[in-house]
Amino acid sequence: MHWGLLTLTFLAGAGLVIQVAMNAAVGAALGRPILGAVTNFVVGLGALLVFLVVTRVPMPSREALVSAPGWAWFGGLMGALYVATVTIAGPRLGAVLILALTVAGQMIASVIFDHYGLLGFAQQPVTTTRIVGVLLLCAGIALVAR
Repeated sequence: MHWGLLTLTFLAGAGLVIQVAMNAAVGAALGRPILGAVTNFVVGLGALLVFLVVTRVPMPSREALVSAPGWAWFGGLMGALYVATVTIAGPRLGAVLILALTVAGQMIASVIFDHYGLLGFAQQPVTTTRIVGVLLLCAGIALVAR
């Protein structure tokens, strides 16, 4: 098992709580929650550009750029939808509920995408165990939402 990756992923998930609070605070200070989301992406882009320069990542070739499927270039829209939504909803719903709903959405979509092998995921049929896991997660969300 890749303990380093598991730990990093866990910490990134924990960081989402902090990110929501930071974006909401910036949005409130600027008078519009969406400006908190925009600030998130501007700062994030800056950090990634610095990382590219510091690590001297070579620029991709034209062939590499055109080899990606057209739909793949719009992944940032999903990030923008998520960041904008939780920036607006976070202060109203609370960290536990927004992140629980985020995980539920991820789990349900993952089961569907795996079952049909959508967007390049390996096809893995829906099993009773997976369905029970998703139902238990949804039951947990219902308890958290009370």
